[in-house]
This record gives sequence, C-alpha cells and structure tokens, in this order.
Amino acid sequence: MSTFVPEPHLLESPRGRAWPQPPGTGPARPSSPAPPTTAAAVIVGAGPAGLAAASALWHLGVRDVVVLDRNGRPCGRFLDRIDTLKQRVLRSPYQHHPGVEGYRDCELLDFARLHWARLTETERREIRMAQSGHRSVVPVDVFEAYCRHVAALHHVDARTWRATARRVTPGPDHVTVSGPGFTVTAPYAILCLGEERRDAPAHWTDGAPLPDGVGYWDEPVPDGGESLVVVGAGLSAAHLVSNGLAAGRSVHWILRAAAERYQCADVNASFFRAEGRARFDGTSWADRQQLMRAQRRASVMFEFRPLFQQAEADGRLTVHRGREVRELTAVAGGGAAVLLADGTRIAGDHVALALGTTVSTGEALLGAGPAAVRDGWPDLDERTLAYRNAPRVLAVGAAAGMVLGPAARNIDGHRVATARVAATVAAGLEGRTLPQPARVPAAERYEAAVVHA
Repeated sequence: MSTFVPEPHLLESPRGRAWPQPPGTGPARPSSPAPPTTAAAVIVGAGPAGLAAASALWHLGVRDVVVLDRNGRPCGRFLDRIDTLKQRVLRSPYQHHPGVEGYRDCELLDFARLHWARLTETERREIRMAQSGHRSVVPVDVFEAYCRHVAALHHVDARTWRATARRVTPGPDHVTVSGPGFTVTAPYAILCLGEERRDAPAHWTDGAPLPDGVGYWDEPVPDGGESLVVVGAGLSAAHLVSNGLAAGRSVHWILRAAAERYQCADVNASFFRAEGRARFDGTSWADRQQLMRAQRRASVMFEFRPLFQQAEADGRLTVHRGREVRELTAVAGGGAAVLLADGTRIAGDHVALALGTTVSTGEALLGAGPAAVRDGWPDLDERTLAYRNAPRVLAVGAAAGMVLGPAARNIDGHRVATARVAATVAAGLEGRTLPQPARVPAAERYEAAVVHA
C-alpha cells in the first residue's frame, strides 16, 4: 500500500494580492468610535466564529448587532497570528469557511473560482481537487479576501468596534457587556472567544518571567542569528521550524512526543460530519473527555514532512524526540538555552515556544458561577449552546467542544454552532418559545464526571 505525501510547494501561496471589494456594501467601519449602549445582540470576538455568528443573524433579520473585538476588524487577530507565523495556506479545506449554514451565499470555493485569473497554477489545481471531493489547501490570501467579502456582504464590518470586553453580566431579561469606555446592554450576548496560547509551565523559569531570548509562537522571531530552538509538536511549531530553515538557520526541534505526528486535518475528518458529532450524543462526560484527549493532539500538515526529512538528513535540522523540558535560561552575551530532563542543554540565538492553546471558556468574563467550568469546559445547553446558568449568553467556537465534539474549534464547526445559536437568538427576540434545555443528559454527564474524578 502506497501513501501519498503532498509536496512542500503547496505551502508557498502568494500573500498580499489585491482583491476587488463587493460594490455598494456600505461603510467599511463604524461611524462612531464607541459602540452604542444598546443592541439586539452583542457578539464578543470578531474572529471566524464571530463573523459567522453576525452573518447568520443578518440572514435571520437581526441587524441591530454590536460586534466587539480587541483588534477591531473581522478576523483581524486570526490573520495577524497567521502572518506572524508567515503561514501561507490554511489547514482547513475549501469546504470549511465562515459562511452561513443553510443559506446559498457565495461559498469559499465559489469565491476562489470567481477569481481564477488571480490564482497560481498550484492554487488552481487545489481547487480542482476540492471540486473532486479530495483534500485541498486554501491560500491565506484567498481566505482573507473571502472574509472581507462576507463581512461587507452582511455589514459585519460596519457593526464591529475595537473594544476589549472585561465583564459580561447576565440578567433575567438582558445581558450587559462592559469594558474600558463602553457598556452595551442587549437581550443576548454571544461569546466567540476562541483559544489563547498555552504559556510555559511556571517551573521552567522558577516562577519568573521568560528569560531574554525566549518568546512564544504568536510573537515575531527576531531577525538575524544563526540558530533557532523550537519547542512544540504542532502546526505552529512546524511553521517556526520551516521559517528558521528558510532563513538559513540551524534549527533544533524539541518534541515531548516520541515522534512527529503528520496528518491532513487537526482532528479525524469524521467529526466534521453529522455522524461524527452524533458520537457525542448521549455519551457520558468521561467518554467525551476521552475522545477530546485523543483528538486534541498536536500534529503537523503532511506537506512539511518531505521538507523536514530532507533538512534532518542534511544536518540543518536536529529533532529531539521524546524529550522533556526542565528549564529555560538566558545565555550570557545573547540568546537562550533549553535544559532537558536528561541534562542535555540546547542553546540558540532564540528559543520559540509553541505549546498549543487553551480554550477560552468565558469564565473570565462571566465569573465562575455562570460559566460553571468543569475540567476546562463550560456547561452549555445541548440544543442552544447557551450557558445553563446564564441562558441569555451563548457560545460559538472551541468552548462548545464538549457539545459538538472536536470539530467545534474548527471553522466548519463554527458554522454548525452558529446555526443553533442564531436560531435561538432570533426566536427569543421574536418571543417564540425557545428549545427546552437538555437537562437530563447534562446530569448524566456530570454524574459520570464525579464518578471518574
């Protein structure tokens, strides 16, 4: 049996091309520097999940929406992080896009085909692969242009304000979202908070801040230098390694796992389909935890494998497999070093940490009671994705993982979550009866969690 391994050139799509904007779609930015004090719904976070939620509400006639985002533009922070890594293609295929479930908007594949003349021959071949039902990669450039298209088409850009939410206060018939210089009150709030980087364990630095010469994956790697040390086993680490090799650096790659894990998607593709999500329905909390642990493992796109294998054979890349980090230290004269558990010391001009991400549960905004976080996951209603202890606050994104399964953190999972959330908000605003909370399955899950604790 032979295995097809995509070539590294698929990672090299151009960035920064000019894309036409859809005509007559209104102002690109809010006319007021501060958000209004009231709205029909408040969305916290304008990433792919927030964009999907706002667009879905638009289709359901809910236009009085306030989107609050620390970056201030739809998908801005998402794309900034990608550009920091110099990432040129997405892991998600063309079928996964922040459009709206159930509406025949221009989808991502359609958008790319409309701009066929702007694409490279490699990118066109990937579109043909997608049309044939095969796995394909999406250029970041195409994805960004499509997000701008979706934001303009549904007037999301005109309803997005640059603001940092600090507190979400639920009431019996409204929710108040507040932060520096603003307060917005609405019948519903939708939290699209995504994930935050996982920081280094405190014992690596004896509780002190990171030493000079050490940074995280979402921070720029300083120019210059002859050597780079990368800690981590996921896609962000792979981009850091690739960038270091492209810059002519000698790279050390430290993995806690016994080997690199290459795969097309970040989770098994079955979880993106209804039958995969059904594997979560009716199962205990402990069973769901086990599935999530099995799926949320670091992995790297297949495209990197030939590149890294050749670099390792050439001596430009040294991979330290199955090694635990004990300590991070600065090096006199510049740079930093990683001390491994077996006593090996690996020094470089810079150490980049790519330790994965953690789910933003909403607890920091809502408080412990309303969020009811258990084992790193909030307590959400199965049908509506509302917080059970704050039913006017709903979640889209990675926080819905224990309801929708591993695909909740993926762009395609955002569409599935948005369909439930937007329908709930629209029904509530019209005074219709909302779906009843699925209390019995939740009780069973929590009982199982206590038993297995």
